[in-house]
Amino acid sequence: MSASAATTGGEVAVTAEEAAAAALKKRYEGLVTVRNKAVKGKGAWYWAHLQPLLVHSSDTGLPKAVKLKCCLCDTVFSASNPSRTASEHLKRGTCPNFASPPQPTPVAVGEAVTQEYNHRKRSSSSSSTGGGTPGVGGSGGPSPSPSTTTNSEVARSTPVTTVSYAPPVSVVRPNPLSSELGLTVVHHPEFQHLTSPTTTTIVAVGRDGSSEDVKMFEDSIKRLKSPKPLVGPTLSRSQIERGLHYLSDWVYESCGSISFSSLEHPKFKAFLQQMGMVEISKRELLGSRLDSRFEEVRNESNARIRESMFFQIGSHGWKSNSGGFEENLVSVTANLPNGTSVYTRAVFNSGKASGKLAEEVLWGAISEICGNSVHRCVGIVADRFKNSVLNSLEGRYQWMINLSCQCQAFDSLIKDFYKELPLFKNVVGSCRKLANFVNNNGTLRNCFHKYQLRVFRNVFEISSFEPVYGMIEDIMSSARELELVLVDESYKIACMEDPAVREFGDMIRDVGFWNDLDAVRSLVKLVKEMAREFEMERPLVGQCLPLWDELRTKVKEWCSKFHIAEIMVDKVIERRFRKNYHPAWAAAYILDPFYMIRDPAGNYLPPFKYLSPEQQKDVHDLITRLVSREEVTVVMSELMRWRSDGLDPVYAQAVQLKQRDPNTGKMKIANPHGSRLVWETYLPQFESLGKVALRIIFLHAAVRGFKCNASIMKWVQNHGRSRVALDKAQKMVFIAAHSKLERRDFTSEDDKEAELFGSVNGEDDVVNGIFVDQ
Repeated sequence: MSASAATTGGEVAVTAEEAAAAALKKRYEGLVTVRNKAVKGKGAWYWAHLQPLLVHSSDTGLPKAVKLKCCLCDTVFSASNPSRTASEHLKRGTCPNFASPPQPTPVAVGEAVTQEYNHRKRSSSSSSTGGGTPGVGGSGGPSPSPSTTTNSEVARSTPVTTVSYAPPVSVVRPNPLSSELGLTVVHHPEFQHLTSPTTTTIVAVGRDGSSEDVKMFEDSIKRLKSPKPLVGPTLSRSQIERGLHYLSDWVYESCGSISFSSLEHPKFKAFLQQMGMVEISKRELLGSRLDSRFEEVRNESNARIRESMFFQIGSHGWKSNSGGFEENLVSVTANLPNGTSVYTRAVFNSGKASGKLAEEVLWGAISEICGNSVHRCVGIVADRFKNSVLNSLEGRYQWMINLSCQCQAFDSLIKDFYKELPLFKNVVGSCRKLANFVNNNGTLRNCFHKYQLRVFRNVFEISSFEPVYGMIEDIMSSARELELVLVDESYKIACMEDPAVREFGDMIRDVGFWNDLDAVRSLVKLVKEMAREFEMERPLVGQCLPLWDELRTKVKEWCSKFHIAEIMVDKVIERRFRKNYHPAWAAAYILDPFYMIRDPAGNYLPPFKYLSPEQQKDVHDLITRLVSREEVTVVMSELMRWRSDGLDPVYAQAVQLKQRDPNTGKMKIANPHGSRLVWETYLPQFESLGKVALRIIFLHAAVRGFKCNASIMKWVQNHGRSRVALDKAQKMVFIAAHSKLERRDFTSEDDKEAELFGSVNGEDDVVNGIFVDQ
């Protein structure tokens, strides 16, 4: 069987122009994300004046450039280096509408009042001794009235009290308070959003210099220092309730990331008051609101399952938690034929799960969903228990097809490589020796950490624990620092004193060691990337045979690149394949119209010729097991007709049609449910075989669990002995998982942040620019 036969359909190679357009779109989205964070106060100042633009080609309609537009003067720049653009255009004064704000010198309130009083007293004394009449200067000329005094004269003669930064004066607005107290309130149009009772520049304009004016001025300053609480907008009862509903959903769906106690923080309460909302207590959030929201979500999930003719149970979390928590979260979902999944149950498991517990949980979930109609559950996919629980349930209920998750098969394959391939054993042994040299020898460790600080600005020991590929990654990423250790003076001195240190140097200089290490790392990376892609895509069971065929092809190329004998590697892969193989793989591959192949006459036929004789026998045995005894003869006759006649080319081509995914750029099936619709509507002559096909081809070959964060797991660990606390935790996990499945969001917030900060580098390192400019 070849990989090309498994993936028929017109795939079109990605053109250079489309690839460049996808890169530009990703660049633009990264800039928009950074700007949004900066506007919220978590980034560089210049993003308030720069707007990312995505320029499209008038010919092809594809993105052709990413630009930055100055919001002040509408000038357009290249987006290659926003920080440099801001420095050259804004800071250097190139922009005609941007003025760098001066740094005012605050004047203490008491000092300002004293200066004001002394100034008025001197003015009064000067007028009386000069012999002039009121309003007339000593020289007899007219004295300017307060109403005609210019801004600059006021600034020279009148003390200014600055509560916080105020930009240059451009607009003077009348204010009832200012007219009453003889003050002028000055605003700036560019910073109107900053204007508040605590961010206003007050200029005192005296009227007659009396002590009463000074007292009124002091009272106004006191009111500014202790302003009245801001009153938020007036909301209706329905608006307030809707706002509290969104707030509580946000807390539940964060699933422990947001502390309930933080909702009682004074600043958060002030925020709710400013928005016109009422306060909400953590008792209410953990009580009636949680119960009500959980019932609403559960009823919605149950209704969707009831509407489906049959479903598959997905179970994830039985394997030990790599995060080191005592509690593991077991997620139980229902996979529906329309391609959606519904969350059904969350179980917190302490320690290593037993087969008996797993069987109770799985069958309990099936009974709770189906009641007496257990035939609606056509199978289980789980991340463990293939040879015990899954086979046991399948043997007792012959209509079920129970599969092990192929992501776990890939993980087990990597372990097989380490255990059975001599290359892996040698590399792991050498890496452990090298890690012990660096971690346990004080001279080498200090020297290694010195160069780590220069490169990473951080120090870490080389991992020597399971999984061993973590140790391999540490050594590969530290290759340059390990080489620098050999030219350090402290290492040269240590070589003369300790022969073991010289052995460390011999390992670092050995080119063969690094070549073998690179080979091992490449093969592990290859398998892990396939597993990650398989988990994200969650392909159907018919994809399993083509998937393993694709793996064999890639490993063969790896062997050729690193000059490795293929025989041993092929044996390890074949052994793992047989451990995970299920007859449903071959049956779904034959019955799914997507994998049909075109013969020289133009007919589309099932790919029987790519199956081994044993696999063809598995197809017959599985199909006859899934029908009643009375239907065996009929279904076998229909299978033979399906094998010889195949499918009309028009329908086959419609099912196999592919289109490019705008998010990933990969070719994907244009009609994901086309295979099922063909069996339901176009092939009524295959009545018995159609029933089997509909129950097989929609089954998933991988299970994706809900990625629960560490906060909720620690909370369960601390309060797990309380039945009430455990019940509330399960309800929150249920609500959060249901929401993620609805949004088809299968990544955690930590993954999203890591992707954002890891996607920008080199001269496009906008994220680093944020922290530098702050």
